[in-house]
Amino acid sequence: MQPFLKYEFNTMISVNNLGLQFGKRVLFDEVNLKFTNGNCYGVIGANGAGKSTFLKILSGEIDPTRGSIDVEPGFRMAVLKQNHFEFEEHEVLKTVIMGHQKMYDIMIEKDAIYMNPDATEEEGLRAADLENEYGEMGGWTAESDAAEILSNMGIEESLHYSLMKDLSGPQKVKVLLAQALFGEPDILVLDEPTNDLDARTVTWLSDFLADFKNMVIVVSHDRYFLDMVCTHIVDVDYNSIRIFTGNYTFWYESSQLMAKQIANKNKKMEQKRKEMMEFIQRFAANASKSRQATSRKKALDKLNLEEIKPSTRKYPFINFKPERAPGDQILRVNNLSKRNEQGELLFSNVSFIMNHGEKIGLLAKDSSILNALFNVLSGEEKADSGTIEWGTTITSEYLPNENEAYFSESQDIDLINWLRQYSKEKDEQFIRGFLGRMLFSGEEVHKQSGVLSGGEKVRCMLSKMMLREPNFLLLDEPTNHLDLESITALNNALVDFKGNLIMTSHDHKLMNTVANRIIEISPKGMIDSLKSYDDYIRSDKIRAQREELAAV
Repeated sequence: MQPFLKYEFNTMISVNNLGLQFGKRVLFDEVNLKFTNGNCYGVIGANGAGKSTFLKILSGEIDPTRGSIDVEPGFRMAVLKQNHFEFEEHEVLKTVIMGHQKMYDIMIEKDAIYMNPDATEEEGLRAADLENEYGEMGGWTAESDAAEILSNMGIEESLHYSLMKDLSGPQKVKVLLAQALFGEPDILVLDEPTNDLDARTVTWLSDFLADFKNMVIVVSHDRYFLDMVCTHIVDVDYNSIRIFTGNYTFWYESSQLMAKQIANKNKKMEQKRKEMMEFIQRFAANASKSRQATSRKKALDKLNLEEIKPSTRKYPFINFKPERAPGDQILRVNNLSKRNEQGELLFSNVSFIMNHGEKIGLLAKDSSILNALFNVLSGEEKADSGTIEWGTTITSEYLPNENEAYFSESQDIDLINWLRQYSKEKDEQFIRGFLGRMLFSGEEVHKQSGVLSGGEKVRCMLSKMMLREPNFLLLDEPTNHLDLESITALNNALVDFKGNLIMTSHDHKLMNTVANRIIEISPKGMIDSLKSYDDYIRSDKIRAQREELAAV
């Protein structure tokens, strides 16, 4: 059986003259796109641009102001559910099978007939027809297929027959993702599927989607994930939506190159074209290492240079410049341990010495472990035992996961005065210039700090840190709430940073390009490795060490 030949290379979704506005605000207008089977489309755009709204229009959840979405008839669309409490009274395994609603409905109907001792002969014939239809859909292996996806996503077999309400928040996210993946849908629509997933599950999902034969349309802030799975980028930008060939890195780097070429008006057109062609060839060669190599290479071979346009998006200026270089002693941590308020052990036997140039990426099974460790390292909390010795030349700055305390006490002051309290230079023009580089321009500098969005607060915190000119950074999930442009700018800044840092992040690319040492923390001890992040999470030796530690 070859289920995909019937629509190979066909357009499965057509977007025709689409427009959406709320009152006077136009999100996008006169959008015309075609989505083709076999491709994975990554939807990107600044916060508030309308990425998630566009997915809701595609899935039929909301109606556009004008225009239409035409989905080829006969194709099944699966959408990642955002309501984590929708299936509270259902078993985990059955919740996954509900991803193929028609199959699930047939299963319920035929099982009800079988369990009815008074079923008529006509109902018996109906059950037989349903059984045949169920089998043709793959229903006879439905439970084992659902169980396999759940196990691959880290949901233990002992939980498969539990009710959804008995699962933790991250576990529910995984089950709903398994629900969307179940039954090989023709069109798979995913809004931020990597949120709350651990690194190993993100890697598994990336591999799964890279091998997925049908269409995927996904919104994500995870650049590693977009690079691993996408053949095309859908850019929601300035009231328009356009499709570009290639993954996120190709879109970003080609857009940056094109912008530089446009700025350099003296370059001849042929020289510009030659540079672009060399860039495309280099990217195609690098893509050969990817699971998506074949699709991406085919897409790049068909690429018209006219498709490549500079992005109109703005990137904040992030640059951590230490006031002084660190001395010989950086940081010595000896035998730290900590329990939470309930008396549960969070971590123990945490000991390490930092050397010049080291940038440590922290991992843990539970984020509360790392939150506590960062609070201890920053001095906001005390450890139950152990010592922390900072070098006398070290000046550190801390970006906590929760930053509300920095804004709640001064919520009635504007951004100029909020940032001024952390600056040696008090001149308003200096503060305005600094805010401008972080994309707070014009009247935005008069915003009260209490009404800022999550992303704006993180940009303010990063501004505060830069003004202090530290040589050591403590970063607890620094990409939370940031858009792709801010994440990219932060990533580049941390790569260039000349001091030391300790960080944790769900952003795979950030961890892989910045950290040169990985430390995994647990209640029973720690694993310390000089491997890259990629090598660490894929290492069988590290997996064995983790199992040994858990067995202690």
